[in-house]
Amino acid sequence: MLQFSVKHIFNKVRGGVVSPLTLRRMGVLGMNARNIDYIARYNDRKKYPIVDDKLNTKRAAKKAGIPVPELIEAFESPASRKRVMEVIDPLWQFVIKPARGSGGKGILVIAGRNGDKYKKISGAEIDALDILRHVSNIHSGLYSLGGKPDRVMVEALVDFDPVFDRYSVEGVPDVRVIVFRGYPVMAMLRCSTHASDGKANLHQGAVGVGIDLASGTSCHAVMRGLRIDQHPDTEVPFDALKVPGWYELVRLAASCYEMTGLGYLGCDIVLDRERGPLLLEANARPGLAIQIANGVGLRKRLGFIENFDEEMFRKNVDERVAFSMREFASS
Repeated sequence: MLQFSVKHIFNKVRGGVVSPLTLRRMGVLGMNARNIDYIARYNDRKKYPIVDDKLNTKRAAKKAGIPVPELIEAFESPASRKRVMEVIDPLWQFVIKPARGSGGKGILVIAGRNGDKYKKISGAEIDALDILRHVSNIHSGLYSLGGKPDRVMVEALVDFDPVFDRYSVEGVPDVRVIVFRGYPVMAMLRCSTHASDGKANLHQGAVGVGIDLASGTSCHAVMRGLRIDQHPDTEVPFDALKVPGWYELVRLAASCYEMTGLGYLGCDIVLDRERGPLLLEANARPGLAIQIANGVGLRKRLGFIENFDEEMFRKNVDERVAFSMREFASS
């Protein structure tokens, strides 16, 4: 399998040394190619509301039988926020998020209580006024796509599988799977760090761990574009990392093709201790950092699927997953 040196290539890309033609030959998918050749071609804009609004995603997932975190309450308008404290008062843990937020912005995770204070996952404490202010900001569109007025979601906090405790700091890791025309093509685990302030966002300093589609084991890891072998805070090596329930997780991602009708999408999945994989959100415009995390370009895999005959696109979910695990194994 052709792999590229993340440090060497991407530093040169930033400096403008490597030409687009060179990257193409290496199989690296660039933003323009992604937008024109895949998003514009395979994603019907009429279906974007299914994934751009997390409430819509949750409802579509439930209808399709895809497990998601429990929705406690949704506040559709600013007038409804008067009930926010009434709803969260009996809750020990919960998550408040914007329905149309992006990049993890506007998500408030409450991991416990201390009297009349609410403890964030980082350990910092806030009060009721802070929560109401946050809800007001969400409704006003501070975190939404295009800055439009938004809806507020209150979800139950996922009881995360402890298998990742040593691989993430002050936050929750999730698995991103890219699905093309129903076939999973690449996956990574995003692990939060002190530098990322507990957020699983690679651009903010989180670690991206490439995951072998065949086995669910780690195959490559990067932080800020540079390859690493262990978590920067816990110093736990990534070579022993294995995602439990891997087949079920990849199958869930592949099922999102039927749920959304989108040909090119990213599925963000978390692992619950009891319920297993849960769909956190789907994305019609998934980023390209997954290539850096895996040390492998997307272009060759996507082109391989584009050359399928029609019979291959009539395969069911399990057949598609089995094919991807066989063809896109890291070794």
